[in-house]
Amino acid sequence: MKTTNVKTLKVALLGCGNVGSQVARILLEDADALAARTGARLELSGIAVRTIDAPRGAELPRELFTTDAAALVKSADIVIELLGGIEPARTLILSAIEHGACVVTGNKALLAADGPTLYEKADAAGVQLSYEAAVAGAVPILRPIRDSLAGDKITRVLGIVNGTTNFILDQMDSTGAQFDDALKEAQRLGYAEADPTADVEGHDAAAKAAILASLSFHTRFALENVHCQGISSVTAADIAAAKDAGFVIKLLAIAEKLSVSAADGGTEGVCVRVHPTLLPREHPLATVRGAFNAVFIEAESAGELMFYGQGAGGTPTASAVLGDVVSAARRLVLGGPGRTETTTGHVPALGIDAVRTSYCVGLDVADQPGVLARIAQLFAENRVSIETMRQTIHREVPGVTPGSAELRIVTHLASEAALAATVQAITGLDIVNSVTSVLRVEGV
Repeated sequence: MKTTNVKTLKVALLGCGNVGSQVARILLEDADALAARTGARLELSGIAVRTIDAPRGAELPRELFTTDAAALVKSADIVIELLGGIEPARTLILSAIEHGACVVTGNKALLAADGPTLYEKADAAGVQLSYEAAVAGAVPILRPIRDSLAGDKITRVLGIVNGTTNFILDQMDSTGAQFDDALKEAQRLGYAEADPTADVEGHDAAAKAAILASLSFHTRFALENVHCQGISSVTAADIAAAKDAGFVIKLLAIAEKLSVSAADGGTEGVCVRVHPTLLPREHPLATVRGAFNAVFIEAESAGELMFYGQGAGGTPTASAVLGDVVSAARRLVLGGPGRTETTTGHVPALGIDAVRTSYCVGLDVADQPGVLARIAQLFAENRVSIETMRQTIHREVPGVTPGSAELRIVTHLASEAALAATVQAITGLDIVNSVTSVLRVEGV
């Protein structure tokens, strides 16, 4: 297809890190192919950065760089925001929308914190706001949820949406490494930042969970609606015990529709949560290794679906960004309203207390007669049914109480409140040295 007489659309790029540099490279190298797909020539009009001479992940013309991001967005047809963080990204996106530009962003933190404002502004201006790269890198998940499953009813979403934590947990599972050693390896390979807090404490996954929940259940969920727990407390002993019982531990982002009992108000809503989770090794998500991401969807008509692929990296994430750019360019060529989200109602956000799930409780207890009976009695008194109980006697193990035993108890379905009351009661027993872990179980 000849592209010499097609319309030209100006594309402004904000940020030129690992992802931004690859987006710029593809826009320049594949200009003819992109023009053939969109019906318009995509002209990279400028790249806004803090430091013009900083090293980049690709060789790019120096004349494209500018430190004046505000001026750049005012003359663009499409603005790609890859700065990250809240400001100045928020101000620049709002300016782009005000000047009639379509916006493509990968900024999950901003969308989770203030997405509703951006969606409303884009709707009012009739421009397209796209953010496929905000969740699961190259994995095409947001458009399928918004478009392909628009005629279905999603009931549950489970996702491994942070490659860093998946790599760490996979290393611990496959090599027996301690958490700190697996984290250092992730940092050495570039999967984890020098300050890994956002990843290992679950904040990154929580932001993505809010976005997935918003699209899946047609309701705007914010970061404060997400229960968040990271993986820094997961030990090699937890991993080994899980493996011995046929489980693997993953950091899961979960959004599911729940019906609360009449005794608790009879509400139907959605609970969004992120926490380390035991999965049976035969579950599809249990096979996701290394820094890969995957999202598992349960829908009324489609049944079970899984989307899998690279969740991070400059070139894979650039693929998701360019997909949104092509979509925006086609809309500008063909006309029509911009697509942002599909919020059609309001489903209440439920807290973690609304969840009923199975649990794996780790205990360090005295090795003496009657211990198992006393602990089982406390579980029964708090209406938490035990499915399995495994005991390992500690002999001469460094760092472990002499004459003690490790108990791993897996429960049947129970409420958060009942489990919390059980753990509190057990902690007060003189035969219990410590509660070493409490992990939720899914997929059984």
